[in-house]
Amino acid sequence: MFGFRFIKFQPSEYVLKYRNGKIVKEGAGISFYYYAPTTSIVVVPVGSVDAPFIFEEVTSDFQTVTVQGQITFRIVDQKKISGLHNYTLDMKGKGYASDDPQKLPQRVINIVRVLTKKTLEGLQLKDAIKSSEVLAKGILKEIRENEEINLIGIEILGLSILAILPNKETSRALEAHAREQILKKADEAIYERRNASIEQERRVKENEFNTEVAIENKKKQVREAQIEAERAVQQKQNQLKEEQMNFDTTLEEKRKDLIDLTVLNSKAEADAKAYELSAVMKAMEGIDPNVIQSLASIGMQPNKLIAIAFQELAEKAGQIGQLNISPDLLQELMREPK
Repeated sequence: MFGFRFIKFQPSEYVLKYRNGKIVKEGAGISFYYYAPTTSIVVVPVGSVDAPFIFEEVTSDFQTVTVQGQITFRIVDQKKISGLHNYTLDMKGKGYASDDPQKLPQRVINIVRVLTKKTLEGLQLKDAIKSSEVLAKGILKEIRENEEINLIGIEILGLSILAILPNKETSRALEAHAREQILKKADEAIYERRNASIEQERRVKENEFNTEVAIENKKKQVREAQIEAERAVQQKQNQLKEEQMNFDTTLEEKRKDLIDLTVLNSKAEADAKAYELSAVMKAMEGIDPNVIQSLASIGMQPNKLIAIAFQELAEKAGQIGQLNISPDLLQELMREPK
């Protein structure tokens, strides 16, 4: 009414009340009455502002990449920024009199883009798409030290690079290359696994061969031991045979010596008997045979005496007319003497 109005602000808004070119009141979240024709109200947001960005840049190997991210900042020097940008409310007090407040985020984004361009120009594509975190840290450090940022009185709270993406054709080429590398690694893994399997099989066969060689060596040692034992047994048997042959030879020689001695003894005995018989015969020369026969029959058994009697009868059979011999006599003669 009559140009007087009441206005109230939020705690996130810093207010500068100008009258006749001088600040008459200032603060965050204040409220007051003012006379619109002679009063200018500058409202500077002091809360944090998130400014997303997306732009394209070129790497050192002339490949286009799309950088997507977000920067967060807030105004810390309200008087300084109000002197560079128009944050004055319109006459109705419901909006800004200019579009400078909307240009501030883009101005900050442009600074980020310049710093990003400078960094990406020193990186190749493969390094650039993997440098999001490194790029964000480097740009954040540089933008906090940037003179223009300090002049407009804002503070950079944070910067994040969400993605650095190549164009579709390059992305497909990189994907193809990466796919080939993966397939190559897969082939190498299969090759290494097959080599490992072959190596394991070779070791198993080598162990089996070494085992067979060891078994054969053991068998050879056993055979050599058996042959050595058989040789020793054979030598012992030969030695025993030789000793037996020597013993048999000695025994045979002794037997021959005994036989020769027996022959000599028999010969000497025969010579003695012959000499004795010769002496007896010589002593009996001139004696009547009947006398000798009678002497010989002394002590002779009855059946032999009867046999001699029959012999004498047979010699004189021509002088005997008839001779009767009873069966009892013959039976008695045939009986064995007791």
